Amino acid sequence: MGEYARSLAIAHAVRRQWPEAEIQFILSRQAPYAAAAPFPAILLDSSPTFHTAAVTESIQKFKPHIVIFDNAGRTAQLHAAARAGARIIFISSRSRQRRKAFRWRWMRLIDEHWIAYPQFIAGALNVFERLKLDWLRRPALRYLDVILSQPGSENSIMARAGLNLEAYVLVVPGGGTGHPGAADAAATFLAAANTLADAGTPTVFVGPTGTAPNSRLRCFHALPQSDLAELMSGARLIVTNGGSTLLQGIACGRACIAIPIARDQHQRIQRCLDADVAIGAKLDAAGIVQAAGALLSNESARLALAQRASALQLADGIEVALAALTRLMKTV
Repeated sequence: MGEYARSLAIAHAVRRQWPEAEIQFILSRQAPYAAAAPFPAILLDSSPTFHTAAVTESIQKFKPHIVIFDNAGRTAQLHAAARAGARIIFISSRSRQRRKAFRWRWMRLIDEHWIAYPQFIAGALNVFERLKLDWLRRPALRYLDVILSQPGSENSIMARAGLNLEAYVLVVPGGGTGHPGAADAAATFLAAANTLADAGTPTVFVGPTGTAPNSRLRCFHALPQSDLAELMSGARLIVTNGGSTLLQGIACGRACIAIPIARDQHQRIQRCLDADVAIGAKLDAAGIVQAAGALLSNESARLALAQRASALQLADGIEVALAALTRLMKTV
């Protein structure tokens, strides 16, 4: 889900910048968001990573100027994009994909390597990465920091939901599928949200609810990214997983509680804890409620956490991406 949300935000920004741009996605039809994709999409039986022939055929037919591989892709697929004359962007959000992007043969194919997280999360370049970049003088490397759609200026979701600024807790478990060891993550987050709402804390839950939600809890199954950004910007406290939503909450200068629901999120959350810009909790409803209650009852601690998050001044990844795309478009 994180890769799709990031790519979708970039696609919307491209459409605003270049209204005549033709944009196409290649997605798994099994993904929960595939049927509602707002751009033309080629739907495959599973991840495009496993369908090189179909991806190659799509690239040959579409003849793109730029191809973005977000945290996935095969060498043959990159070669297909290069043969089509496209400029190639690879986005890495995990250490394994970053290592792939720094292989010699990939570096010769990729024009831009975007690291999905800020440097304090993803880590600075190591000695070998710097040597390789100095030797090949490619690809261009950028940290996206955080992809966060700007809140809409009209039809405010806070107004529609009757929410006041910094008067509610926002709970966002993430909208993707379950992860090994955390298949019931959304239900655990929902249980914590229900408990907070029952205790009188104005609470908003964004994610799958399954059964009928508590009447005291404001629930949204899914939201446009601009609406979610508005809810984040107005929240008193954000409870979320260790993925992109955590970084978005920090970028909004909000106090955040982070709960890992996938293996790669543990290290990311630990980096945030080390930087003292988030509080951690285990995937346990009672523990989440306890952590939230401790912050909500200690205003000085909550404010200090929010201020440290704001002081990071994370870059707007959309602007970083648009600047890079503008540069690439001049070369095609």
